[in-house]
Amino acid sequence: MNSGRYIFSQLCDFLPVDYFKWLVKKYEGNKYVKSFTCWNHLLVLIFGQLSNREGLRDLTTTLAPHKRSFHHLGFGKSVTRSNLGKANEVRDVRIFKEFAERMIALAREKRAGVRDFFLRSKVYAFDSTTILLCLSVFWWCKLHHSKSGVKMHTLYDVVTDVPAFVVITDACIHDSKVMDKIPYECGSFYVFDRAYMATEYLWLIELAKAFFVVREKHKMKCKVIENKQDINTESGILADQIIMFAGNKTKKQYPRQMRRIVFYDADGNRTFVFHTNNFDIKAEDVALLYKYRWRVELFFKWLKQHLRITDFYGTSENAVKIQIYAALTAYCLVAIIEHEMKLEMDTYDVLRILSTALLMKMPLRDLLDKNNWALDQQESSEEQLTIDFECSTYNL
Repeated sequence: MNSGRYIFSQLCDFLPVDYFKWLVKKYEGNKYVKSFTCWNHLLVLIFGQLSNREGLRDLTTTLAPHKRSFHHLGFGKSVTRSNLGKANEVRDVRIFKEFAERMIALAREKRAGVRDFFLRSKVYAFDSTTILLCLSVFWWCKLHHSKSGVKMHTLYDVVTDVPAFVVITDACIHDSKVMDKIPYECGSFYVFDRAYMATEYLWLIELAKAFFVVREKHKMKCKVIENKQDINTESGILADQIIMFAGNKTKKQYPRQMRRIVFYDADGNRTFVFHTNNFDIKAEDVALLYKYRWRVELFFKWLKQHLRITDFYGTSENAVKIQIYAALTAYCLVAIIEHEMKLEMDTYDVLRILSTALLMKMPLRDLLDKNNWALDQQESSEEQLTIDFECSTYNL
């Protein structure tokens, strides 16, 4: 007979409950609520993310046979399509947004220093991903023609592999329009793709005494002030220049000198042009920083494949945003567990194990202990050898 606590309940021990209660009190989230509280709501959404439930019906049907255990799992008295759907519609999204931001801060704090980086400064990659929706259902976020969608603009900490800042907008908003909302830190590096080559927003980074690396969108009118001759062409650097913008608009928006680097990627047979306001680091390091930008692309791919941000439990703007913030909370929860339990495995492997064991009763440490896996594999191999030997003896 199983005894002890559910795996899911043990995971919830890593959540800052007191901070969530403070947010609920701040925004009066439980006002007029009788049974299905904000905390119950959050835990059900996290369960749906970790167990990879595809929709509202899938989630409630999966939980229905375990109604007697709802109290121990933190789900309240009941979880139905009506109460969960209504909660997604009317609950204040700021509760889940600020709680996700708190989880992001905790995950970054825990994972600080987990990877050796070639620069001592903090390095962030900023990009967005579009989540396409059906216009007839999600009418409030029209993109174009018969499509609708939302964009998740993410500032990704490439050193800790945790998002540092997230903004959700309609998909029709251009990527560069969100650059003024980024909380720039003095001395940090911010890496952008060519969609963010907007000089008026790059000037904000210069004023914040931070550094940027951005890919040139198209050939821009500029005046070469200095052309460095001591460059290593074998590393792919074709040019390292100090320039001033010469266009009527760009020279007003960015009136200082900028560094322009031309890099040839031999593997992909492509040429890249980068702009940066840092004149001290090597040109090769600028190209390497842009290469690390792909970590935010991998994060988007991981999030869409292994968590639920493409199939939603509600159709309103409120419901969509709440579910995206719940997905970010679940991601940070797994990242925190990795650090606290000192696990030597990939984040996806942890999530894959948890997805099938949330309703099991056993110590979380035993579930995620690789030594137990090795022992089970050894016993299985020994058992198979015994069977093979007995079969061979019988055949003789």
